[in-house]
Amino acid sequence: MPTASQALAQFATDLQFAQIPPEVVERAKDCLIDTVGACVLGAQMPWTQTVIEYAKRNSALGESSVMGTAIKLRAPFACLANGAASHAFELDPLCEPSVGMHPGAALAVPGLAIAQGRKLSGRELITAYVAGFEVLYRIGQATRLSPEKLGFHAPGVMGVYGSSCVAAKLFYESATQMAHAFGIAGSMSSGLMEFSKSGGLVKRLHLGRAAEGGFMAAALARDGYTGPAEVLEGKYGSLNTFCRDAAPEFMTQDLGNVWHTMKTKFKRFACHSHAQVPVSLVLELKAKHGIGGDDVAGITLAVNEKSLSHHNIPEPADLAMAQYSVPFCAALALFVDPSDPWVFCDKNVNDSRIRVLAKRVTMEAMPNAASQVGMASRVTLILKNGQSFSAEGDNFKGTPGMPLKRGELLAKFLRLTAHCNRPRAERLFFQLSDVENVKDISALNFAL
Repeated sequence: MPTASQALAQFATDLQFAQIPPEVVERAKDCLIDTVGACVLGAQMPWTQTVIEYAKRNSALGESSVMGTAIKLRAPFACLANGAASHAFELDPLCEPSVGMHPGAALAVPGLAIAQGRKLSGRELITAYVAGFEVLYRIGQATRLSPEKLGFHAPGVMGVYGSSCVAAKLFYESATQMAHAFGIAGSMSSGLMEFSKSGGLVKRLHLGRAAEGGFMAAALARDGYTGPAEVLEGKYGSLNTFCRDAAPEFMTQDLGNVWHTMKTKFKRFACHSHAQVPVSLVLELKAKHGIGGDDVAGITLAVNEKSLSHHNIPEPADLAMAQYSVPFCAALALFVDPSDPWVFCDKNVNDSRIRVLAKRVTMEAMPNAASQVGMASRVTLILKNGQSFSAEGDNFKGTPGMPLKRGELLAKFLRLTAHCNRPRAERLFFQLSDVENVKDISALNFAL
């Protein structure tokens, strides 16, 4: 019997563009677009510029763009820089139901870097992306969301497998070589959750390291380096080291029959996924009742288990923690418009009105929650005049259940690239919207 790595590698190497359903191609293109937008905005952030400067110092000149800049680096350093940029401001794509993966950073970033360097076509890029998504989602699903309970940041720990799959696919490796790439990638898994307790910028780096590590794993495997065959399910493999009560059977279930790529979701606000529904509900109540932050004495949020354990941060120490904090994001939404990414800033993190209200947020378990990370939430605003208003929901615009239309995705893309040349940004958007007909990805202008 083949190991999980071997079965996944065989599926990924065999996958052809013609086998991918049209709707899956469209969702993959949406993710490419959204990732580029997140990278372009993220590249402006001072913490990302630190990573970019590191990459520039250590890379020779190359053919892979640092999105939104004129800088071109060798592919592994472009993976590092763009991976960090994509996750720099909590705007990169996710999936629903969550399995702890960030497909933009883990899949689109290395795919674009390699496709530029090797002058590959849009069809080759899409095929590698979908192969990587189907592999990474199943690995994430098999973890049963347990890495973060143990203190490991799942996108950094598991993302490297998706990155190595995309890279190996674009290197046209054999199934044996790709399986070895997975074996090598397992020793590059990294990312600790301590940032959620004591701050720091490092969360933003985890996705860059995953993309860079996946590239390295695939490159070494191509050149004959080997890794353990049971890196996923073995005694000291990922599922037994980073997880508890994993479900290995999910890793190879329904390959080629169920397309998890359709589970991609896109964020509305520049904050963690677990804050998206609460913030949406706050905005709903704010508009319906004509109230603002100064009218509110306190907030009660009924949320999922992970929000309670990881995102109940009433007094964030810095901007990164604020974007990770459900109480802070809910309070922020009562004073400003969170659909503008620039309201997530140090000025608002230090705004005494927002901070006082964030400390007055009470978080509790959502009754009868279907999942420990499900989006079902209830928001209750208690006003200073004694009134209270509540709203409940389990969805937001951008999820598979409420997908963004291409025009809505364009509006978001233009918002994220507002500092760039608009005609060039629009041209790139429409080229990516038709990327399956692009013959050479290196011909696209990502400098904007």
